[in-house]
This record gives sequence, C-alpha cells and structure tokens, in this order.
Amino acid sequence: MITDHNIALARSTDASAISAMSRDYIERGLGWDWTPTRVLRSIRDRSTNVAVMRDGGPLLGFGIMKYGDDTAHLHLLAVHRSMRRKGVGTALLLWLEQTARAAAIERVRLEARASNDLARAFYRSRGYHETERLSGYYRGAEDAVRLEKLLWTDTGTGLVPE
Repeated sequence: MITDHNIALARSTDASAISAMSRDYIERGLGWDWTPTRVLRSIRDRSTNVAVMRDGGPLLGFGIMKYGDDTAHLHLLAVHRSMRRKGVGTALLLWLEQTARAAAIERVRLEARASNDLARAFYRSRGYHETERLSGYYRGAEDAVRLEKLLWTDTGTGLVPE
C-alpha cells in the first residue's frame, strides 16, 4: 500500500506520459482524444488541475479535474497497471477533492464506462453515487454512467465538509 503520497501538479514535460496512460488505460478501443496537446492545454489551464504521483521515475498515476463555480468535473483518473490496488488512485482522488473543497466547490461529477465494473465500484466505495446512464456517450459506441459526490452538507446553520 502506498503510504507516502508524492502528489504534485503536472509539468509540461508530463503531457506525453499522461496522454499515453489515457490512451492505454482509459481510451482503449475508443480512439485517442487526450493527445499530448490536449493534456498540455489542461496543464496550462487555470481552472484545471492535473495532479500526478511519481516515485522518482515514471508516473504512477494522474488525475485531471476541471473546476467550475459549484461543480468540478473529473475528466480522467488513471493508475499505472503495476501500481493498482496500492492506494495511488485513492490518494490522487482525495487530493483533487480536497482542492475542490478548498475552492468551496459543492460537488464532483465524472463519467465512467458503463461496462467498467471496477471503476464504478472504486468510485462508489469513495462516496460517489450513480446519477444517470448516458447512451452512446463514448463515440456512440459505448454507454457511460455519470457519478457524483457531494463535498459539502447543509446542516441548516451552514455548509460543512462531507
């Protein structure tokens, strides 16, 4: 299990590695939308965080989250195959959620392939709930499930973190 989480914002030089992980682990069989150029735009975008975890060498995982006024959208989250089930994905997700809370964002939304039972279970175990099924969301070829997590609870006397 990962206990020392070396998470930082991505650098421009990380764009190619992030893009390759997206192509190989997330976008497989669908075409390649998150090219190095698109990832680099996200790295440079002030309303987006691209978080990476590394251990002195290649990337162990990454997450890309765009922040709006009330809602953050988790575009991508991937963990290197050799590092799965060791806490990397959880650490990255928690880091991104904490950043959203610090910005007073109310909720995080994301989409996952409807057929990806492991991803759906991962998010559900971290407090996300499925809100809808999106037919043909991925290039008309595959359905998605939208998931959401509230980051704040209204206690009647004010908002408190979930």
